[in-house]
Amino acid sequence: MKKVILDENLPQLLRHHLTDFDVVTVQYQGWAGIQNGELIALIDGKFDVFLTADQNLRYQQNLKNRRIAIVELPFIRRSDIPHFVGRIGAAIVAARIGDYIRIESRAQE
Repeated sequence: MKKVILDENLPQLLRHHLTDFDVVTVQYQGWAGIQNGELIALIDGKFDVFLTADQNLRYQQNLKNRRIAIVELPFIRRSDIPHFVGRIGAAIVAARIGDYIRIESRAQE
């Protein structure tokens, strides 16, 4: 079972929709408020997938040689969760070490 961690910019409720995975939140780990570079260093190798809505992460951080996949989501609202759960789950399943997967919003499809 893949270990997934949700960034604090995503609704914690999302983890209840991803029951096929072992999901925790940044807040649950006690890492709320930690900047992206330090956060990635903390989670790298401890989790399989990092879910975030931070669209600048790939431009602001050196993501080379990491041991985690990152899945970027286009939303942060609870009401959007049901529309994306299937695609999020598929991205988690497909994600491999070092991948950066961006899930597009419906408007961009």
